[in-house]
Amino acid sequence: MTRHPRRCRSSAVVTSVTIAAALALSGCTGDPTPPPSTSSTAPQPGATNASPSTDVGPSPQPAPALQPDGSAADNLPFFAAITAAVWASDRRTEGRAYIDALAASGFDKAAMQVTEDASTVGNPAESIQFSVLWKGECLIGQVGPATGDPVTVVAPGLEGGGCLVGQTRLIDW
Repeated sequence: MTRHPRRCRSSAVVTSVTIAAALALSGCTGDPTPPPSTSSTAPQPGATNASPSTDVGPSPQPAPALQPDGSAADNLPFFAAITAAVWASDRRTEGRAYIDALAASGFDKAAMQVTEDASTVGNPAESIQFSVLWKGECLIGQVGPATGDPVTVVAPGLEGGGCLVGQTRLIDW
């Protein structure tokens, strides 16, 4: 059997590159946090006895809350958090669950709209939309199997009032 020097050389190059890459990457699997310093912290002459800094990074952001004096955009994070919480529950396909949660969180139920949970032939809705009219703008949410993850946006209010176009469900509870 005759070997072709060109094939052997390129095979050796590929093997060398693969081994070099594996060795280089193996250094990336360790803990990214540097080890603690072992240097002495004895006070220097003339220095005060201040305790070491405990700054470990940015502090956690507070949970979103209703901002009654804020705009629709200011309240979108809170609206989105409520939407996500209902979506994560076993009532995720019930429009009423979103309206009840928003009302319980301080949004005005009289300013809300919601679409039906079922199609005109009785099948579960592929998506449900709900909204809150807020100072002339709309906080709109959409959820359902056709939507994937919940979607929340701010949109202009409709000229005649309200937020959702088409027939919506009467909120009479």
